[in-house]
Amino acid sequence: MFKLTLSQAFLRDGFMEELTISEVANRAGIRASAIRYYESIQLLPPPQRSAGRRRYNPDVLRRISFIQVAQAAGLTIAEIKTLINELDSATPLSERWQTLAHQKLAEVDALMRKIQGMRMILVNGLSCSCSNLEECIDCILRAEASS
Repeated sequence: MFKLTLSQAFLRDGFMEELTISEVANRAGIRASAIRYYESIQLLPPPQRSAGRRRYNPDVLRRISFIQVAQAAGLTIAEIKTLINELDSATPLSERWQTLAHQKLAEVDALMRKIQGMRMILVNGLSCSCSNLEECIDCILRAEASS
């Protein structure tokens, strides 16, 4: 799904090609403004510059893929920064990842319970035969109390 590898980079004269910001954006499926933002908050390392223009090593695509996967898992930008930028921390990356995964799983479980409650209310609404708001309020409150 988010699999990018260095083999996708082009070699020119035996050297790995540097990519422009638009090439990185196109390959990663994101906007150039997102790349600049990731740089500004230090999720991505500052790129080399040539004639004032950003030039990226193709391995930046792997970092962007990691960011995309982490976002798909529900991690916030702040949490992703914690994973990526605290490499000098005494806590290994695997432990930080596991801690965040436990937290996110608890959040997902809570959301699933909330969604189930929403679904139950909507399913009960499918059998609504109330003729006015007062009846409907009573009907909904009874259904809620019984769940």
